[in-house]
Amino acid sequence: MRKILIAVIILTAILVIDVTTQHKDTIIVYSSMEQYRGEELQKQLNEHFPDDKIMVMYVPTAKAAAKIKVEKQGTDADMVVGLETSYLEKVKDSLSDLHGFKELPYVDGLTLADNDYRYVTWERQAGTFIINETVLKKYNLPEPTSYEDLLKPEYKGLIAMPDPKTSGTGYFFYKNLVNEWGEDAALDYIDKLAMNIKSFTESGSGPVKLLIQGEVAVGLGLTFQAMEQINSGSPFKIIYPKEGSPYSLTGTALIKGREDDEKIREVFDFIIEDFFLYDKQYFSPEQVLTQQENKIENYPSNIHYADMQGISDIDEKERLLELWKY
Repeated sequence: MRKILIAVIILTAILVIDVTTQHKDTIIVYSSMEQYRGEELQKQLNEHFPDDKIMVMYVPTAKAAAKIKVEKQGTDADMVVGLETSYLEKVKDSLSDLHGFKELPYVDGLTLADNDYRYVTWERQAGTFIINETVLKKYNLPEPTSYEDLLKPEYKGLIAMPDPKTSGTGYFFYKNLVNEWGEDAALDYIDKLAMNIKSFTESGSGPVKLLIQGEVAVGLGLTFQAMEQINSGSPFKIIYPKEGSPYSLTGTALIKGREDDEKIREVFDFIIEDFFLYDKQYFSPEQVLTQQENKIENYPSNIHYADMQGISDIDEKERLLELWKY
């Protein structure tokens, strides 16, 4: 047994050394974007840096933040892309100061304080009511135009919303109601809405999937995912409530200490200067830059955004999620 144990230890050490050797010269990018966007980033990095080893790894927001929180500057990631800003705030001490990198021309309200420049705002992930017109006609239902409409008994079992505890999309709908109405009124509303909900889905894309299957008539979901389906021929319609389009923000950052590596700086520069614009044009087009071209067909313009004050406050998020009981 002792010889077997020693052999296992030696084999493990060899494997660790081998993995370390493989990745010693590899620049690792954690991406919390949808996988198809991460795949496009990998493709463009391979084309732009053909002689370098760069690996884009899909790591969900919470997992990426947890790894960085525990491993700090010792994490294997060199940078993170598309990480929810509330989590970036939580790991900010492990992120590089980005003064000296290109400053991007953001719209009002999205520029970070100059003395706290640890990440760049990457995108605005915004939501809306998504309607399946075929299902509405099937049940002879009117189009809902407000949150209050969703409480009508005729919508019972025909609404889907992401669960705020597992989905940033679900949380920004929840947070917007708290901002608009106050905490007590928002919680009271959620209790009433829950009676009409078919499913609090685990992911933000869950309501869209149920809409595609014709299982619900109304989904609280992401605008850009709705537009993908509309442009593909789905009988969907976007309706913004009077409170506006709720949203969360994601950011892109460099792990502290990596700014001293010239090649890593070059890769980071390419991501925030070149791929950033491509991603906004073709994948995630909500307005974040003052001059931003949108190449997605039929995408809504002049969107009225909701009051999302505090959306990046991780302590507030954790507190509100403690109050969520569904």
